Amino acid sequence: MATVSYRDATRIYPGSDHPAVDKLNLEIGDGEFMVLVGPSGCGKSTSLRMLAGLEDINSGSVWIGDRDVTDLPPKDRDIAMVFQNYALYPHMTVADNMGFALKMQGVNKDERDRRVREAAELLGLQELLGRKPKNLSGGQRQRVAMGRAIVRNPQVFLMDEPLSNLDAKLRVQTRTQIAALQSRLGVTTVYVTHDQVEAMTMGDRVAVMKDGLLQQVDNPLVLYDEPVNLFVAGFIGSPAMNLMQARIVEGGVSVTDHVIPISRDVLGRASSDTVVIGIRPESFDLSGDQGIQMEIAVVEETGADSYLYGALKGHLEEIVTGESEPQIVARVTTRTPPQRGDLVRLQVDPATVHVFDKESGDRIS
Repeated sequence: MATVSYRDATRIYPGSDHPAVDKLNLEIGDGEFMVLVGPSGCGKSTSLRMLAGLEDINSGSVWIGDRDVTDLPPKDRDIAMVFQNYALYPHMTVADNMGFALKMQGVNKDERDRRVREAAELLGLQELLGRKPKNLSGGQRQRVAMGRAIVRNPQVFLMDEPLSNLDAKLRVQTRTQIAALQSRLGVTTVYVTHDQVEAMTMGDRVAVMKDGLLQQVDNPLVLYDEPVNLFVAGFIGSPAMNLMQARIVEGGVSVTDHVIPISRDVLGRASSDTVVIGIRPESFDLSGDQGIQMEIAVVEETGADSYLYGALKGHLEEIVTGESEPQIVARVTTRTPPQRGDLVRLQVDPATVHVFDKESGDRIS
């Protein structure tokens, strides 16, 4: 097994005026499951391909264990990659697909067969070894691609959005299988996804990227509870954190006609008289006469919970036209939720309110 280190690793594509990945510094522990997450174009796949040797590094370096692999070809890096589109050979059986890389390495047939059988048993593929990819489901093909990586006994697994071609139910099932398998094998794994729910449920740690820059790296609960800036706050969590502007007043911050008590020490760090506050949907409680006023546009009942979608009082029209104030989401547990068009008040515990500087976007609470 091995650690992975990005040290000021930078990739600038020809013709581009800014780096796809800009001075990435990231340490991945031996046996750790690290997830790189972010929106399209944030540099996460480029970072993975730099580690794989599929993208040149313009400056900085990448290390696997105590080896600088920056200039090594992919075949000499002792990594195995699982792609989004499986990349299976259609004319080969499952067994041949899984053992092909070993055959190219000159591993003898008995050893190949043994390692393929072991991986197939691990992945529940024993009955499928004689089939060809066209006779497999999407989930089975993904397991074959995993098996092909496992038989090589690499130092590092690299996975580039391996679940994106699966349907929703199969994605949930397969992501738990991958996480359990990685924990069992103990192989250092770097996993790329744009799905933050996938990132939160699978990773030992999660690295959030935006515009080629690493924003924050930590375990999933810390990212959720202590986002360092507005981007991470709005990206991590489903539904996303509610972000709204609030005016600093005596005793706290004012939203609609409600004052949320916020410490003077916190508000003293703000660069203007307006801050952005962040409130998770589950932090709201319906209140009779006190709280933030919200006009309800849509109610989604999911059984155990109800989700109220709407806007701060007086801003509902702006949401409909997509102009100014963002949508507000509240998760409530009542079996008789309010109805569309109702004006409700939402109370919130000040301890659960995140405060961000409006100018820099950094968290100041």
